[in-house]
Amino acid sequence: MDERCLDIFRALSDQTRQEILELLEEHERNVNEICEEFEEMTQPSISHHLQILKRCYLVSSKRKGKMIYYSINKKAMRDALEIFITRFHIQILG
Repeated sequence: MDERCLDIFRALSDQTRQEILELLEEHERNVNEICEEFEEMTQPSISHHLQILKRCYLVSSKRKGKMIYYSINKKAMRDALEIFITRFHIQILG
């Protein structure tokens, strides 16, 4: 299977990263805004999860002043799913 696709599925296998993506589905956020939603986690831990998501292009970032804002990259998710569907000849019912 495509290595990029594997990286995406590995990233998505973590519950915290899934929850981060759900937050970013609403709107872009900076790391402090994300941390507010994860009271039990430290900022370095959240940043680590964001870096994993960025590395496989599920999240993109842009700087606004001193803050970095993260947003979900739906195209990367869709591309990985299309690779998976094509590789295993999965029929989509519609």
